[in-house]
Amino acid sequence: MSLGATLCSIFLASILTNNYVLSRFLGICPFLGVSKKLDTAVSMSLAVIVVMTIASIVTWPIQHLILTPLGIDYLQTLVFILIIAALVQFIEAFMKKNMPPLYQALGIYLPLITTNCAVLGITTLNIDEGYTFLESIVSAIGSGVGYLVAMVLFAGVRERLETSNIPKSLQGLPIVLVSAAIVACSFLGFGGLVDGIFGT
Repeated sequence: MSLGATLCSIFLASILTNNYVLSRFLGICPFLGVSKKLDTAVSMSLAVIVVMTIASIVTWPIQHLILTPLGIDYLQTLVFILIIAALVQFIEAFMKKNMPPLYQALGIYLPLITTNCAVLGITTLNIDEGYTFLESIVSAIGSGVGYLVAMVLFAGVRERLETSNIPKSLQGLPIVLVSAAIVACSFLGFGGLVDGIFGT
């Protein structure tokens, strides 16, 4: 398979079949917490895309040029978390200075990107999958876009729920969890789609 087809396959798989929220169930906390409104869902997703991409750009060479040659792979999780934390601090400071309303709207969920397992997951899984530097970047961008797709879809569902007649026993968190499960099940329909398109 050509490089272009490989990159397209990784990108589409990251969005659809290997969606970090709806297929791998990573990053559920901000997924449920920030998806009440479309604008905050999109803003949070864009921040996650930036962090995922930059984190992958920084962690891949650190893993292959420092951790692996020195035989200290066991420090991978600690080093990656420190890198992600530094990136989130930078984005948080930038948004606080330049976009105060959005900073206030995201609230506690913005610093929680530091402990968002989807961000840590993409950096470690890129290494585990044996991706090249370019493939890791494409995977990170695709995973971020997949996160955005999941957030936007679920924000639409939750806005619809606000005007729906829901039984009293399901109101609040129960109907949110049921809806999230249904949205996740809908992504099972993409299974095999990417492999079928690219003939792998």
